[in-house]
Amino acid sequence: MSFSNYETLIVLDRGPVLEVQLNRPKLANAMNLKMVHELMDVMNTCAANAHDSQIQDDQKSHRILLIKGNGGNFCAGGDIKDMQAAHSAETQEQKVAALAELNRAFGHMIQLADKLPLVTICALQGAVLGGGFGLACVSDYALCDETAVFGLPETTLGILPAQIAPFVVKRIGLTQTRRLALMSQRFKADEAISLGIAHKQVASDNWDEELNKALKQVLKCGPQANQATKALLHSVNECGSEEALNSILDQAAKDFANAVLNGEGREGAMAFMQKRPAAWSDVQVKDVEDVTAAADAKTAVANAGQE
Repeated sequence: MSFSNYETLIVLDRGPVLEVQLNRPKLANAMNLKMVHELMDVMNTCAANAHDSQIQDDQKSHRILLIKGNGGNFCAGGDIKDMQAAHSAETQEQKVAALAELNRAFGHMIQLADKLPLVTICALQGAVLGGGFGLACVSDYALCDETAVFGLPETTLGILPAQIAPFVVKRIGLTQTRRLALMSQRFKADEAISLGIAHKQVASDNWDEELNKALKQVLKCGPQANQATKALLHSVNECGSEEALNSILDQAAKDFANAVLNGEGREGAMAFMQKRPAAWSDVQVKDVEDVTAAADAKTAVANAGQE
């Protein structure tokens, strides 16, 4: 699987982990439309690979999408310059359409992240505001350190968290979302943990070690089992009636039977009885330094060939 050269992202292929760094550090990684589209490109590529029946399961290399921010901040929200550009449309109707399209694009990206078949982990440091807050709320696991500052600042700007609010409500409930959105107060990691926005706070000195522990823990799980379980949890969360719940549970029973009978289920049972790690856990996460060095060497060779 290959990824394009992105303007606003750094993408590192670390074997079973695809690390994506939001890369507008001078702007605290504020999201512009370019970043939104590039994130969607990465996620669509990952999703297509995960669902491609022509690719053997052991060749579907990426099992985790790790999202970080470059330069000490996760993401400070949307880039207001994009909104200013939308104001340049000639008529009021065109301005409304341009702003709505801009805003909805972010919502599409959040929806895609929410349902991504990979396990999504957000590493939260510094500013976790607005759109960055929303992205954290659709992660499967979120880790933060003592530098993290969370908030929904939209209403202080006279606008609303239009595409973010539904996912914040799903994450922490209506009562707390009302408080955060309508008072727009910023808060630290300890409150983010208590609200359920993030799952664990670690000291920045132990950041890489704790992050690697989380990656290794996910990789102990069967990739097909994780993918099916994530889809099941979403289905349960979205069902609105007893009839819908029955339908979900009927399908879940079939999925369970298939999991028991397929190669992954047999391997998991055998590994348990033999008291050994399952085959899928025998993978190595590449060090960031090694991946970066290899990419730099490849670029140097390419540049030398152009001289």
